[in-house]
Amino acid sequence: MRFPTVLCLSCLIMLPTPMQAEDGAGIRPLHRIPLAQVDRLLPSGTHVLIEQTAIETFLAGLDGVPPDWATVYGRGHHDPGHDERLFTLNRERDTARERNPVLHWRVAFVWPGELSQFDPETTSYAVAVGPGFTATSWGLVRFKPEEFPSNLRVRPDKTLADRIGRSLTKHETVPVWVVMTGPLIPTESIIYDFSHEEEGVGLIMPVVRVEQVEVLFVE
Repeated sequence: MRFPTVLCLSCLIMLPTPMQAEDGAGIRPLHRIPLAQVDRLLPSGTHVLIEQTAIETFLAGLDGVPPDWATVYGRGHHDPGHDERLFTLNRERDTARERNPVLHWRVAFVWPGELSQFDPETTSYAVAVGPGFTATSWGLVRFKPEEFPSNLRVRPDKTLADRIGRSLTKHETVPVWVVMTGPLIPTESIIYDFSHEEEGVGLIMPVVRVEQVEVLFVE
């Protein structure tokens, strides 16, 4: 499996409280399984969109072919027609996919995160998370949650907790994968834009209503 190409883990934000299998304090387990096996934690029929090929197949099923990014970009942000072309691209594609069955898929995507702030009362760790970007033949893809749950915390088993505690004591980063699952937002399912980091590079943002959050320890 090829993990997503993560281009940005700065500007970390706190995730919300997860929606399934949490204890009374809203604390989730920290799973110790490979990302490639995350489907074991997800509802049957979920489309796991982590690898580049799976994401490209998903986009082709929704919108057929990639945009002509060069034409839409033109001379860039200073081009008088740039914003109008981008608006037209989004409007036309929203209309074209209205009855597409792929709109009703339940999808799962991943953002990178890390553990911090141990709470001895709940024996749990806070999770900070930043957006993940995947380079594809369509452009950069960044899944966009419609709304974050808040104050995401996880509790590892004792063996893993001891290991994490030693790492944090030495000021080492403890990375995790934050897997979010849910359906697309029908009225705003895909947003086309341009990367703010790379001039002229297309950015595609599928918008997902998050219904389930799982956190996986990165071995």
